[in-house]
Formats: sequence, C-alpha cells, structure tokens
Amino acid sequence: MKRLYIITGAAGHLGNTIIRMLKQQGEKIRGLILPNQVEKEDIEYVKGDLTQKESLIPLFKDKEGYETIVIHTAGIISISDQVSDKVYQVNVGGTKNLIHLCLKFHVSKFVYVSSVHAIPEKKKEEIIKEVDHFSAGEVHGEYAKTKAMATQIVLDEVKNGLPAVVVHPSGIIGPYGGEENHLIQLIIDYANKKLPACVKGGYDFVDVRDVAQACIQATKTGKIGECYILSNKHYEIKDILKIIRKIKHCRKVPTLPVWMAKMFLPGIRIYSRIKKQRPLYTKYSLYTLKSNDRFSHEKASKTLNYHPRDIYETIKDTLIWLRKKKICIN
Repeated sequence: MKRLYIITGAAGHLGNTIIRMLKQQGEKIRGLILPNQVEKEDIEYVKGDLTQKESLIPLFKDKEGYETIVIHTAGIISISDQVSDKVYQVNVGGTKNLIHLCLKFHVSKFVYVSSVHAIPEKKKEEIIKEVDHFSAGEVHGEYAKTKAMATQIVLDEVKNGLPAVVVHPSGIIGPYGGEENHLIQLIIDYANKKLPACVKGGYDFVDVRDVAQACIQATKTGKIGECYILSNKHYEIKDILKIIRKIKHCRKVPTLPVWMAKMFLPGIRIYSRIKKQRPLYTKYSLYTLKSNDRFSHEKASKTLNYHPRDIYETIKDTLIWLRKKKICIN
C-alpha cells in the first residue's frame, strides 16, 4: 500500500528536513504550516493551527488507499524558565488535538518528536537512557515541562489504540534552518562577527539530517509505545566556534564563566527588548550548558539504524547553507 506522510511543523527546521528526504524517496507528503507561513517545498500544504482542532481536519482528507503516517514535529521551542499559556496551548493542547484526530481517522503510525529535555536529569556522572514515565515536576524549564506533559499524554493514548512511537532528539543543529534555532543564531552571530563572547559549557548537539532520517525510520521499525533517544555527544561551545574559525577564519572571542554570564542577564534582556530579538542566553539556557548531557542512543542505533555524524560535517554544511541563503555575510 502507498504511504501518505503528514508532517506537522512543515516549515520548521526538522519538519522541512524530513520533507526534503521524503521527496527524494518519492513519497506522498502533506505538510501543516501556520496561516502566515510560506510554502517552502513543492508538496501539498494545509494551513492550520494546532490549537484549532477543526483547522487540522483537512490534513486527513482523501486518505483512502493510503497507509497514513503522522510525524508530529510542530511545537514552540523556548529557553524561558516559566510555562506560558501560548507554549502550553501549542505543545500540550495542540498535541492532544492532533492525537484525537489520529485516533478518529485511524492512522497507521504516529511519531511524536519529544526532546531529551523531557527526560529527568541524572547526576553528572550517570548515563541518561530512555524512561517510560514523564512528569513536568521532574524537569526544568518551560519547554522541558510542556514536552514532558505531552510525551506522557502520547504514551497514555497508546493504551487507547494510538500507534505511537516517541523520539527524543538532543540539541538539533544543521543546514536548512535559520535564526529560529538558538544555536544556529549563535553560529550566525559569530560568523558575522557580531558575537562579543561565548559562555563556558556545552551540550549534546545532533545533526538535523540524522534526526530526520531516524524519524522516518521510526515509522517503519519503531516499536509502538517505545521511546528512542536521538543524541550524539557533548561538544563545548568554544569548540564549535573553533570549528567555525577553521572554516571561516573568524577572530577568537573570550569565553566567560557561567557565573559572569548570569550577572549580565538583566542587561541581555534589556538589549534584546530594544533590538526586538530573542535573548541568546537566559537563566535556563545557562543551566542547560552545565547540565548532565550524557545521553545514550544505543537503543536507537539498534532499532532505527541511527548513527549520528561528526559535528565538523554538520558545522561545515550549516555554514554553506547559511551563505547560500545570504544569512552569513562572510
């Protein structure tokens, strides 16, 4: 039977990358974008809003004769400390709405893109593996809390017949994205000589193409009711900037300790408001840079044939993409 792939967040970094791969495979694709978003690829788009259930119904039209598969990438990524109504309504309420329709229209597979942030953090030296229960009270930050809530809802609905698989990417970077991604914004600022300093610390960063391929594979070999971590390994921010320097010959910038960066947070917030930009650093993002990111992707490697690439290739291809889009001026 032919497949129909429904991709939410189709204009986003991961969603658009999944669509690119599915197009190369000749699959039928239907993408969900917001009413004010631009159609990026030559596929069928539906304009709707996750918080408005009725607007999602056209995603499921004319599905007779197709095995219908949903990959839910849409959501608001936030580095704020508090849970806002908007982020909750989209990340949690929107997921509920989509699940209801997936059950109503009897989809064959539902892949929910959660996050490693939804998984409770362990002590610094301990390896973090998949868990089967999620609670907002066990994680830090607005984004993590809403992802934990939504992930638990997805797993609860498996008992009601939802054929769901959950994937937990770490920090996604790579080509085909732009300033909406915080780390890519840092790369852009540094490459354009607008980054005065970086902060000591790092995180587990993974290529968007590896995550996209794993999401597609999860529709085929992912086990219903199971979760899979899609991580890579820890990279220091200063080492990522060092790779950029090798490629673009940028100047070296000082590395600030986290305690000093915290002192500058009030000024960063004011500057960001004046410039009408998102702050690159917040209390939560600084916390993340020092958190335990020893994630194991062994389960995904075995079941999803997941093998993340080296960060150098990711950074190189990201810079090529940004220059092609005239986002990087050098």
